[in-house]
Amino acid sequence: MRLTEKGQVTIPKDIRDRLNIGPGSEVDFVADEKGARLIVVAGGKAAEPDDFAAWLKSRTGTFDTGGMTADEYMDWLRGSRDDLGSD
Repeated sequence: MRLTEKGQVTIPKDIRDRLNIGPGSEVDFVADEKGARLIVVAGGKAAEPDDFAAWLKSRTGTFDTGGMTADEYMDWLRGSRDDLGSD
């Protein structure tokens, strides 16, 4: 991809389709330790009920847990479960 003199880039069609974005969609670029990520802010087209599996697949890998496993993340999210105790 090449940046134009106006600082613009064209988002490839396969990525636009995967993110469900089109004219009028609002996106942002977020810098992190890996580089930059394109984030859909608003304006994505709503998924049709028949297309839920495709929508779900398009979201795969878009959530950053900061290197935690799913179990570690759920423990962090739920907080301490000391109240459960052991019988």
